[in-house]
Amino acid sequence: MYRLTSRLVLYSDLPADSVLMRLSAICRDLPGGDRDTLVHRVHAEVKRLLDIATTYGFDENLWQNYLTFVMIDHLNSFSLTCERNGLGDGSINAIATADFEIFRQLFTFDFSPLEAALGVDCFSRLTHYRAIRKQAGSYNREVSEKVRALSRAIAAAPDAQTVLQLVSGHLAQCGAGLFGMNRAFRVRIADGEPEFIAINNLDDVTLRDLIGYELQKAQLRANVEAFLRGRPFNNMLLYGDAGTGKSTSVKALLNEYWTQGLRVIEIYKHQFPYLADIISRVKQRHYRFVIFIDDLSFEEHEVEYKHLKAVIEGGLETRPTNVMLCATSNRRHLIRETWRDRDDMEHDGDIHRSDTVEEKLSLAARFGCAVRYSAPDRHLFEEIVKGIAARYPQIHLSEEELLAAANRFEIRHGGISGRCAQQFINSIAGGEA
Repeated sequence: MYRLTSRLVLYSDLPADSVLMRLSAICRDLPGGDRDTLVHRVHAEVKRLLDIATTYGFDENLWQNYLTFVMIDHLNSFSLTCERNGLGDGSINAIATADFEIFRQLFTFDFSPLEAALGVDCFSRLTHYRAIRKQAGSYNREVSEKVRALSRAIAAAPDAQTVLQLVSGHLAQCGAGLFGMNRAFRVRIADGEPEFIAINNLDDVTLRDLIGYELQKAQLRANVEAFLRGRPFNNMLLYGDAGTGKSTSVKALLNEYWTQGLRVIEIYKHQFPYLADIISRVKQRHYRFVIFIDDLSFEEHEVEYKHLKAVIEGGLETRPTNVMLCATSNRRHLIRETWRDRDDMEHDGDIHRSDTVEEKLSLAARFGCAVRYSAPDRHLFEEIVKGIAARYPQIHLSEEELLAAANRFEIRHGGISGRCAQQFINSIAGGEA
């Protein structure tokens, strides 16, 4: 195995602590190595393979599933070119074909000499693995299905040229790396550097599930579709009353448009100083990224909004055409404004807003698509209740009983809203009422 991996070119920079490279090192150290130490090292890598299989729902041949995952997860000049342009006719194809021939040999690598030398049989078990089916949401089923299907196809491929076609086709359709296999992400700051973490447990909500708000949904669709098609678009601010579906609308847009290349990266207010770095890491990718900031608002003493202003329009660098900012807020102008902000107004025939007010209001002005979500009236609230209840066959109340119970519930729970309607349905579907 070590002789094979040492000949890789495009994949030569795989991390030294990856399963493949550690197993290669074990095979290198096998002659003359301490048996107990080598067994311990083998067991550690087997456990890591099992952990990866659990994370991604791999099954059948875990070794081949893992190698397939490595091939499409690794970012290199070939994978990024295929993501943007598909398989071309450049010289890099010959290099990629040679690497894929090595992976073909790794696919059918004979672990029996290693197992015989160390007295273990773990790899034989991993090539005929039967996973326990897990509940939906415990792993990303889309990633699992794509990897397992591609793994079976590669295993059946007659030559490296066929593997080249299979892998390049996947990269052109789905993309490379983390962004190619997931649709939503959060950011973690590690040693001062932003790191993207995939979000797997996503709601399967669509805009049709959001009852009412037809004008708002039409505005969002028009702006997002312009964004996806490379036409001029605006950053989006969804503002208004709590519980009216602002965040739900963003999730629904992602679910409806992710197959067209839409991706969402959620960040938090304390991460704004890293926003420029986050954007720089995605601006050259083939996808369209929405930087999502949920429940955005600033108190009088907070100044993080200045980072956001600079990134949106205020800096020297042109905003990437594949990045859109989207924020939700209960405040139209995002930043708390006090009467003290107006103390320095001038009165010279006209009333001029103070510099302080202008600075604060200019942030909201940078969101060219501002969509208001108002609390529903009683009629719409009842329509929302009935619409949500229709999705729960275990609810057997008559319409009159359902609405009477919903009206009693909202009085005790802070007034009418879509969120209140969902909470009411949860309570009766779960047996509380």
